[in-house]
Amino acid sequence: MKTFEELGIAAPILQAIREMGYEVPMPVQEEVIPLLLGNDNDVIALAQTGTGKTAAYGLPVLQKINRSQTYPQALILCPTRELCLQIAGDLTDYSKYMDDLKVLPVYGGSSIESQIRTLRKGVHVVVATPGRLLDLMNRKTVDLSAIKSVILDEADEMLNMGFSDSINAILAEVPPSRNMLLFSATMPREIARITKQYMRDPKEIVIGNKNEGNENIRHIYYMVHARDKYLALKRLVDYYPNVYGIIFCRTRKETQEIADKLIQDGYNADSLHGELSQAQRDYVMQKFRIRNLQLLVATDVAARGLDVDDLTHIFHYGLPDEIESYTHRSGRTARAGKTGISIAICHIKEKGKLRNIAKIIGKTFEQGVLPTGKAICEKQLFNLVDQIEKVKVNEEEIASLMPSVFRKLEWLEKEDIIKRLISLEFNRMIDYYRDADEIEIVNETASGRENRKERSDRSDRPPRGGNRAEEGYTRFILNFGKMDGLYPGQLMELINRCVPGKVQIGRIDLCDTHSFFEVEKNAARRVMDLMNKYEVDGRAISVEPAEETGRREKGFKSREAGNSGKPWRKASSARSDRSDRPARKKRKASA
Repeated sequence: MKTFEELGIAAPILQAIREMGYEVPMPVQEEVIPLLLGNDNDVIALAQTGTGKTAAYGLPVLQKINRSQTYPQALILCPTRELCLQIAGDLTDYSKYMDDLKVLPVYGGSSIESQIRTLRKGVHVVVATPGRLLDLMNRKTVDLSAIKSVILDEADEMLNMGFSDSINAILAEVPPSRNMLLFSATMPREIARITKQYMRDPKEIVIGNKNEGNENIRHIYYMVHARDKYLALKRLVDYYPNVYGIIFCRTRKETQEIADKLIQDGYNADSLHGELSQAQRDYVMQKFRIRNLQLLVATDVAARGLDVDDLTHIFHYGLPDEIESYTHRSGRTARAGKTGISIAICHIKEKGKLRNIAKIIGKTFEQGVLPTGKAICEKQLFNLVDQIEKVKVNEEEIASLMPSVFRKLEWLEKEDIIKRLISLEFNRMIDYYRDADEIEIVNETASGRENRKERSDRSDRPPRGGNRAEEGYTRFILNFGKMDGLYPGQLMELINRCVPGKVQIGRIDLCDTHSFFEVEKNAARRVMDLMNKYEVDGRAISVEPAEETGRREKGFKSREAGNSGKPWRKASSARSDRSDRPARKKRKASA
């Protein structure tokens, strides 16, 4: 293995990185640095987040800057404000002993006038998000005509965020003679198009395999019912007392709901999603970086570009639609050679998606068994004992107080003091799990039916087919179907959102314009009454008992033309055949 000096890094940069603790190059640095120090070398580097890529391109880019010329000579594009600031901060640290070298982060959410003033004074390296840089270009306040190096960092993320047109417009303004480096964790088709259009005979460097996840990440999944996902998450968080991680959710609404529940249950958690202002985002991220928060609940879009070290866990509160998103999510742990755990909490309908992800990233997913309440309490207890053992005692500060403390507690034996100390910190956890029901496991059968435990009273039920409800269940008809983009998992999620508590869901049949579902008889009236109080994006939910015959189409042919193919969350407004019903206040429900 070569040293940074053998790779050709100059003395001022060597001095700075040694002070930062850099000893030997990481694999991506050893591969990329010599190429970028040369001329006319375009490079495609496929590497995961946390592999040392900022130094891989940052060190040679800084070394090639002509500091006597105060105009932009290097351009680094990245997807988010957070990553932009992190890269600019790292470059500033690397160039600590390079006098007068100026690095400017350019991003939205801060004063554009301030950025324009700094550009006019002269800068050498511009680190930018595509949108803000394009604004500056349109205002004729940034000159890219002398750019010698262009780096696209997390290129696949930028394309996922819709920056393709902006990137094309920016690259059209830089000289064709520049060097270009493209860093990406995955290699989607759009990346291949950019490399073909803008790069000259690029050298490809792959750290690991294409689209492969970090080998230091352990991938675990837990198969539970939709209504038990939060309880499963809570158990897993409790089982890892020193957890420091991100919980990824699919929607802003779900993100806020999960964060609110965690906060109410006493966890150090907060949310990060697109409805927050920039000031709110900064405040949440600052708390998370300094570990005032243990858990950050975030959407994929909001969490893109986050650079946080030492994350122990990534939780997928449901799998993402794009396989690349799973790779990016998981890659935020196990950085810089460390290990991490990626946990997917999903239901049976996501089994196929889980299989596809495992195949693409080349990893095996372990099926986890949710810890019991007893196991969680034991883990928490021994964690508390470890903290007591390792606590630093300030003898001088407490010396004057100890005689009074000793007198107060002298009637207690050592064992009594230990028991009381443990109980003081631990009673809440013991009380919760003493009364908590165990989460029943989903049976992963070939039929795909979501059953918790194999119950004898279901074994004699008639086979699927026909309109007759299974024994012990009531059958309902719902005014949403396949044309609304409704799937079984979303229907179960809708029922769970509208109806608090546990409801056993039986057979589900989807039709184009409506759906049938079954619930246990003792909950049937409650399910119907509660669901009829909700609406989805302005369209009232209608749940009615389905007769054994003749109800499959009745009352559901008045759907407005053109509704076919609409996403579930964009269902049309309330149907006209409900207009003669008494007005009532509806609550919104999201599937």
